[in-house]
Amino acid sequence: QVQFVESGGGLVQPGGSLRLSCAASGIIVSIFGMGWYRQAPGKQRELVAYISGSGSTTNYADSVKGRFTISKDNAKNLVYLEMNSLKPADTAVYYCNRAPPRDDSWGQGTQVTVSS
Repeated sequence: QVQFVESGGGLVQPGGSLRLSCAASGIIVSIFGMGWYRQAPGKQRELVAYISGSGSTTNYADSVKGRFTISKDNAKNLVYLEMNSLKPADTAVYYCNRAPPRDDSWGQGTQVTVSS
């Protein structure tokens, strides 16, 4: 069974930073493309960052480009999202999943709130 457990969210002031972690089980992240997604209240879930199986390719939504960095530790089967220069518009629940995602593998997510 494929499962993802996200952590590292919290309350941060505008301009601050957070590092999210995603622990994967039932899947080897070095084989599959992985993504970080987010869903803000009243909005659809969106893909914000992608990393290929090899790790050689990354892509970002325009709204986070230059501020967010996706990476992974294949030995630990972990996927990370480093978030800098956070804005109130980044407030959302953040999830990781395969890219494209598996509908049966969404975890609980981790809440990120950017507010002064």
